[in-house]
Amino acid sequence: MKGLLVSGFAAIGAGSGAMLSLHAGSDLDPFHSVISEYVWQSAGWLLPASLTLFAAGAALIAEAVRRAGMSRWIVALLLAWGASMFLIGAFPTDRPGVPLSLSGGIHRYAAFAAFLVMPVAGMLLARARIRYAGAMRLLSGLALGALVLVVIPYVVRMFGIPLSNDDIPAGLTQRFVVVTELAVLALAGLALLKPSARRAVSAVMA
Repeated sequence: MKGLLVSGFAAIGAGSGAMLSLHAGSDLDPFHSVISEYVWQSAGWLLPASLTLFAAGAALIAEAVRRAGMSRWIVALLLAWGASMFLIGAFPTDRPGVPLSLSGGIHRYAAFAAFLVMPVAGMLLARARIRYAGAMRLLSGLALGALVLVVIPYVVRMFGIPLSNDDIPAGLTQRFVVVTELAVLALAGLALLKPSARRAVSAVMA
């Protein structure tokens, strides 16, 4: 169990490092530019690498959660988040101004799925009354609120109203969702790190 959790934390940390390196070497404005656009930068390969590491971290922590005897729904949601992260990296978004392609469509809907399932997993984890339940509930609520802000511009465009990312803080809201969801994933692992905490979780789920 401890090996799974430590490996999961290492994957999340390495993925975060790759993401920060990608941002540091780019001239894009993180306030308006969404993360997906960084794939077209010179170090754009760091984006799929980072997302793949996040996916690996989610899979490792999901296995630890399963071994702790927690709900299958929580395990499935964590795995779904990891699979979505992998798909986001494997299918890059389209360049700005280009019509939506198959790759861009997979990328977009995988991102929406990832943004949605982690807060739900966090709420279920909080209901299990494990350690950091209050923080998980707060972070999940914040992530859902920010997700609404991420989705609104797409809905507005569906009605033919021109709205570009330069008009709104699209990059900021998206990054807020990502950071809060990574925090939920990390807290899920931290909650199981101590043997006493794992025994308490198993008792609650029983």
